[in-house]
Amino acid sequence: MTDATAPSAPVSGDAEPSSLFTQTNRTKRRNAAEKRFKAYGLGAIGIGILSLVVLLVSILGNGLPAFKQTYVVMDVTLDESVLDPNGNRNPEDIAKVLTFGYTPIIRGAAQNLVREMGGEVEGLTDGMIGDMISKEAAGQLRRFVLANPDLIGTTQEFKFLANGRIDGFFKGRVTMESAQIDSNVSPEQLVAAERLAEAGHLTTSFNLGFLTAPDASDQRPEAAGLGVAIIGSVYMMLVVLALALPIGVAASIYLEEFAPKNWITDIIEVNISNLAAVPSIVFGILGLAIFINYAHLPQSAPIVGGLVLTLMTLPTIIISTRASLKSVPPSIKDAALGVGASKMQTVFHHVLPLAMPGILTGAIIGLAQALGETAPLLLIGMVAFVRDYPGAPPEGLFDPSTALPVQVYNWTQRSDPAFFERASGAIIVLLVLLVLMNLVAIILRRRFERRW
Repeated sequence: MTDATAPSAPVSGDAEPSSLFTQTNRTKRRNAAEKRFKAYGLGAIGIGILSLVVLLVSILGNGLPAFKQTYVVMDVTLDESVLDPNGNRNPEDIAKVLTFGYTPIIRGAAQNLVREMGGEVEGLTDGMIGDMISKEAAGQLRRFVLANPDLIGTTQEFKFLANGRIDGFFKGRVTMESAQIDSNVSPEQLVAAERLAEAGHLTTSFNLGFLTAPDASDQRPEAAGLGVAIIGSVYMMLVVLALALPIGVAASIYLEEFAPKNWITDIIEVNISNLAAVPSIVFGILGLAIFINYAHLPQSAPIVGGLVLTLMTLPTIIISTRASLKSVPPSIKDAALGVGASKMQTVFHHVLPLAMPGILTGAIIGLAQALGETAPLLLIGMVAFVRDYPGAPPEGLFDPSTALPVQVYNWTQRSDPAFFERASGAIIVLLVLLVLMNLVAIILRRRFERRW
């Protein structure tokens, strides 16, 4: 009997005879299940994208104003009787005039500016006018005088930071209604600020100091910047790059290519995988115990932060590097060994160059992860208030500093709303750095990628 004359298979139960052109109930249910699964996937992607958009809109909406600042432009007479009573222009004598001595000069110049405008506001006192200028102005004026002692006795135009509440008024953070119940600003000051803006003496422009200036006290939120935090983060990343990358790659090459397969290497591999899942704050406790309490390295120093982050980053780099080494086809190793290459030559001349894209990608992703860590840095004291910039390496690695994520945490703990704005701005800077690092990883991967 041939296949053509074979009887049809018996139909069991209530199954309907089918063909390629007719869907059975079972096929319909299966197709419906596939459509539901696709809908679930698209819904999950949509929810993820929507959450990301909401997060970015929130961060950008709160943080972009930090990159702009309100300034008061006015003429200031550098009174010789106050700044250089002896009249000898001796830098040592001029330096004896502290910041407090410059404050009355600035306040007097602000009061004269309001009077010259003819825009006096009822209820606005001389003290209120002076409070419209940031307390940072006295330090700025003192630095200018110390750098230019020959200009004492002349009248110069200066661009001073406005008070944080005045700045918030032009950014929509402060209103006339909120000023009535705010002890740090009054409606009269806001009216005077509006008139100064109309006259061109009060402007809002890009705030370069937000990226270059150090942190400021709670009384001067408008002067707070990320300069020290950015330098500290860069120094720590240099330490991590100099230690974690060569140690991690060397350990990966040995474990993957040279180490004997026994129970000792099995324990090492298990521990590396476990360390990759350990919470970052545990590495902070380890760094506090070893590097500060035992080795007596200085607290709040980039070298300690870099060492702690190196310990945290090593498992990530080792795991990604071993995965890259495993991805190289065994045929390439066999061919190299077959033409007489040694094990060392096979690894370093053939396997390692082919695995380099994955190694670099894993290393940069590990660095990006370390850049955003906060908990371990808090435990080693990098939350301290630091005004002075660290020096150049290597000495600067031991100077007090802070880091970008710690600076964000620090600002969110302060009560003034201007610090919350600056915290969101610092998050934007941190996200930009992370995006740039990931772009570098993609570029390096494409640059060194080899196909076989």
